[in-house]
Amino acid sequence: MKVLFIGGTGVISSACSELALARGIELYLLNRGESARPAPSGARILRADIRDAAGAAAALDGQRFDAVVDWIAFTPDQVAADIALFRGRTGQYIFISSATVYEKPPSRLPIVEDTPLNNPFWTYAANKIACEALLQEAARTEGFPSTIVRPSHTYDRTKLPVTGGYTSVARMRQGKPVVVQGDGTSTWVLTHHRDFAVGFVGLLGNAAAIGEAFHITSDELLTWNQIYTLVGRAAGVEPRLVHVPSDVIARHDPEWGAALLGDKAHSVVFDNRKIKRFVPDFAPAIPFSRGAEEIMAWYDADATRQRTDAKLDALMDELIARWG
Repeated sequence: MKVLFIGGTGVISSACSELALARGIELYLLNRGESARPAPSGARILRADIRDAAGAAAALDGQRFDAVVDWIAFTPDQVAADIALFRGRTGQYIFISSATVYEKPPSRLPIVEDTPLNNPFWTYAANKIACEALLQEAARTEGFPSTIVRPSHTYDRTKLPVTGGYTSVARMRQGKPVVVQGDGTSTWVLTHHRDFAVGFVGLLGNAAAIGEAFHITSDELLTWNQIYTLVGRAAGVEPRLVHVPSDVIARHDPEWGAALLGDKAHSVVFDNRKIKRFVPDFAPAIPFSRGAEEIMAWYDADATRQRTDAKLDALMDELIARWG
């Protein structure tokens, strides 16, 4: 099977690239070569910027693929360009959407693939919804062969899932409290990128997946209090948590607030029966307790990775002074 990844060296896609190659897939990566992560050994590299239509077309001249995955398409105009570029060049186009597209707040749990798509709080989610609608229209009008994948909060050893990344860890290690939205008891799902890869790679070239949408997540449910506590323990401390209402956070920092009100402030539970039906070997097995240890080992291995955000640190001090 011949597959093209646009990107292929990101947090999620890096694990998918490695597993695809391990399973004997002939993998091509089209990217600019600017990622901090190296391309995996065995991948065939095409140097181009997918947003440069002429350059991308030249790099792909004469190529046809069983599946094409765009890991870095976020807006309808980008997806429209992909449709034009890959029309007739691929048997399957996989769009990486997001679980943020599901209605917020959710009217019922668990979330299934048919849960309504409606997120009025976050432009990122609205754009992903529009991209999905464009692909569905292309499927109806011209038979464009697309599959939609909706990751939720997927991480690797470089990605701390707590607000501010290492800023929160630095505060914990300094004995300072950290801000947790709401009362910290809403449920969340964190998915290790190696677990995600098993479900995803099973969709590549899968004819039954054409015209379908899937979310691919862990089955482990954690509260935000538990997530911060597991990160703190992996960092060698017992964290002090101060709870601040999400709408208050949004008034102080609209960007942080949009990510909360449009996503993390709401409890989620995902029903993964559909992806397990299409990919029977998908069985997420890496708990976040182990993932947190991997993350902290990576940060502690090199002090230059331990970057903090002074502005966010000061904002946390301000919020804690009022709500702590």
